Amino acid sequence: MNPYLEGPSWPDFHATFIFCLRQAINRILPKGYRARLDERINLIETGKDPKPPRRPDVAVVHGRRIKRKPGRAAGESDIALLEPTSITLPQYEEARETRVEIVGRPHNTLVTVLELLSPYNKDPGDGQGQYLVKRDEILRQCINLIELDLLLAGNRLPFSEPLPPGDYYAMIARADRRPKCDVYAWSLADPLPIIPIPLKSGDSDVRLPLARVFDAAMAEGEYEEEFDYRLPPPSSIPRAARNRITQHLASVGSRSAN
Repeated sequence: MNPYLEGPSWPDFHATFIFCLRQAINRILPKGYRARLDERINLIETGKDPKPPRRPDVAVVHGRRIKRKPGRAAGESDIALLEPTSITLPQYEEARETRVEIVGRPHNTLVTVLELLSPYNKDPGDGQGQYLVKRDEILRQCINLIELDLLLAGNRLPFSEPLPPGDYYAMIARADRRPKCDVYAWSLADPLPIIPIPLKSGDSDVRLPLARVFDAAMAEGEYEEEFDYRLPPPSSIPRAARNRITQHLASVGSRSAN
């Protein structure tokens, strides 16, 4: 992976990677299967205070002046016309995310879902909460789930047991083995691995080389031209990882200078 993607380039890279992922999977799927794209839309509230003020159990407020219809005395019964208070409605922006689905023909039965996690999915607030609800819907069905976490930044998804040491992860939850799942972990310095893609029970896995998908996405989007490796890595990346990246780039630069 290239950690410099974890900046303004990520939304475009996410879409490009998913497109290349679908192409790569369709090339290796056996007859009777196909990979397709599925898009979902998340609504993100803009300008939301992450820590809303606590509300007291009892509050003292100023009374509002009530208007009454002309010609009526204050003591007479009537419908009161209240003065309105102007408030601001919440504003939302759309966050579109695409995933790859593998379906079985001829009825397009959903067999496997592949998710590439985004910074929004790893946000400890509403983003991760929304994603976990949708994740749970998949895990309750007889569907295989693959999650690719190719981001150093953000919170890891919750599991019942600690994840193995690593910088990047591929989690594969087979429908016939849950609640167990297989976790593949690798470091910044490692190449992206080949991972198995489970299909229907009784059919053999297909093997997907993630490095080829990554190379195809990088070439398609021409992302290398956007990065200046003399600048620090994105600030969203944890400090320890940023230090390792900086040290690695410094060592590469010294070797190339010699």
